[in-house]
Amino acid sequence: MAAEQEQVPSRRFHKTKLGQIYLGDTLEVLRERVDSGSVDLVMTSPPFGLVRKKDYGNVDADQYVEWFKPFGKLFRDVLKPSGSLVIDIGGAWIQGQPTRSLYHYELLIMLCRECGFHLAQEFFWWNPAKLPTPAEWVTVRRIRVKDAVNCVWWLSPTPWPKASNRRVLVPYSDSMRNLLKNGYRAKLRPSGHDISEKFAIDNKASIPPNVIALAHTESNSFYLRYCKEKGIKPHPARFPAELPEYFIRMLTDRGDFVIDPFAGSCATGEVADRLDRKWLCVDLVEEYLEGALGRFQKKPKAQQTRLFPVLESRQTEYRLSHPASCWGYNSEAPLPADGGRKRVIKSKSEKKEPKKAKTRRTP
Repeated sequence: MAAEQEQVPSRRFHKTKLGQIYLGDTLEVLRERVDSGSVDLVMTSPPFGLVRKKDYGNVDADQYVEWFKPFGKLFRDVLKPSGSLVIDIGGAWIQGQPTRSLYHYELLIMLCRECGFHLAQEFFWWNPAKLPTPAEWVTVRRIRVKDAVNCVWWLSPTPWPKASNRRVLVPYSDSMRNLLKNGYRAKLRPSGHDISEKFAIDNKASIPPNVIALAHTESNSFYLRYCKEKGIKPHPARFPAELPEYFIRMLTDRGDFVIDPFAGSCATGEVADRLDRKWLCVDLVEEYLEGALGRFQKKPKAQQTRLFPVLESRQTEYRLSHPASCWGYNSEAPLPADGGRKRVIKSKSEKKEPKKAKTRRTP
């Protein structure tokens, strides 16, 4: 939702038994149609503060915090005291140099210090399928690693928002399953943690970390097929439905009220509808909402009643290499004295020449 986009009169675009989609300005819709203290969860991925304009509209990073402030204050007003605000937000690189903008951290501080929110916890959405970007610094000059994580801020008007991690448990690791099978000796670790006999209780699943491993590889979903069939351009920056589902499950009960003020393709609304939550989605771009209608055209999925449903034809684990897995094998060529400021173009022969493997040395 860019600051310079033309304002359109707000109107209801679509309705289901549990929810509504509105086309129009978020501030206007929420002020006119959402009561103070009535919302259990604001779950959204707003346009990121970027240094280059995108198709879906965005505000310059240096103006972002001021632009977002009225939204933050309104979210605080419509939320119940026990409710939550969850914001998926990506970082940005400062144009022309390999350093990061601080805008998303400044946003977090503003929401806490000026809008009255508490930071319940920060999450990090790791996308294993993300390409090595920014290419100039990662694949050309080789002076940075690829940027593959979004910050997800979980905030609340209270230090005690309603929540339960039992809703989002994950399978035990192989090592934990072996431990439960073969037993272990209770003892005090060198770190000071007391691993008691209660550690051997089999709870059937594990408490997840605050890193959400979720590959964004959507290529043949019902939503995309619907957009293609109707000749509609899909939203270019939608998040996978599993991301809002994670927080809707953890932070809300059936019948609670969920809103997405920057709805885009309305993935949040689709999930809320399927999980029996009341919901409201708002966006300024009519074409995005036309595509979002595809999420509500298919027959409703059967409700998932089990805590740990079997995920068929879906990868449930991702591998993250140990940082020392290749130490001793990689090149020890001298680091660029200028920090990579000068772009070095390799000749064709240099590009084709294979690197010689080195024998690993024990430190």
